[in-house]
Amino acid sequence: MIKFLETISQSLNGLGFPALILLLGILEFSLGLYGKHWTKNERILDIASFIFPPLVLAPVLAFFGLKFLPHVIPQYHNVLSWVPFIWGFFIIAIADDLTQYWYHRLHHQIPFLWRFHRTHHSAPYMGMAMASRQNIIYTFLFSQIYLTIVLVYVGLGYPALFVRALKTLIVTFAHSSIKWDKPFYKYKVLHPVAWVLERLISTPATHHAHHSNSTDDGVGYYKGNFGNMFFLWDVIFGTAHISRQYPKAYGISHYEGDEWYAQLLWPILKSKKEGSELSRRGPVVRADIVTEPVLIPIQPDKAASVKSLNTVSTIN
Repeated sequence: MIKFLETISQSLNGLGFPALILLLGILEFSLGLYGKHWTKNERILDIASFIFPPLVLAPVLAFFGLKFLPHVIPQYHNVLSWVPFIWGFFIIAIADDLTQYWYHRLHHQIPFLWRFHRTHHSAPYMGMAMASRQNIIYTFLFSQIYLTIVLVYVGLGYPALFVRALKTLIVTFAHSSIKWDKPFYKYKVLHPVAWVLERLISTPATHHAHHSNSTDDGVGYYKGNFGNMFFLWDVIFGTAHISRQYPKAYGISHYEGDEWYAQLLWPILKSKKEGSELSRRGPVVRADIVTEPVLIPIQPDKAASVKSLNTVSTIN
């Protein structure tokens, strides 16, 4: 069994992952799941994000990190190589994904950091390309990349390969526009499996909710659902919202269609769109705060029918 898992993880970490993503992308595109939203600017950004941060930047950081550590902590090289695979897997998976949960969450709650993460939420659609759609500096500062490098250096490289393969699959399919979790909600016999699944890992329903452009419908919840591989962190830290439904609209309400290069390289390159957060002297906002709506003057007898227009709903 271990040998089989090793073969699968090695295949995915080699050419298997790019091939899988390419096939999934072709499937999504052929089904028209990106629709009219996939403009030239969005296509360039998605493709550049897919190629550079995960396939170039992350491997380069890992290479130089493993060259650097022997000069800093030579005595800890392979010190944990005796740890069994299953324990190494849990150590890597928990350390990597829990670190990313907090990294992700802070980028939603701290205005300055949100500008780096904004690229990931700007698209008005969902698809496999969204999994790697990130500002390059956001990826460069990924705390879990460096944590994983250290764990590999101390002897947990073998389970790290498997964790990377598993996490790539879960995160990619959670972002995909193909709603693979729907049958678990549709058929009653599968409801117990759905209950466990949606609380353990990120699914399209829970992660799509995180990419919604609104929280007013009781489905979207960009104020939470921060989990990447494991949704369990949201359950533990009280940021989970499970509706088993999918948002009708994605993206961010204050998106000005910023140039792909500004979204990829802010603050080195800035947007020319007036009023954009990524422009020079642009406004600063928090992703987890809903802008107060404009109150509409109404007659008393019509208050009930338009109450929803004058209220910002909150989701606990």
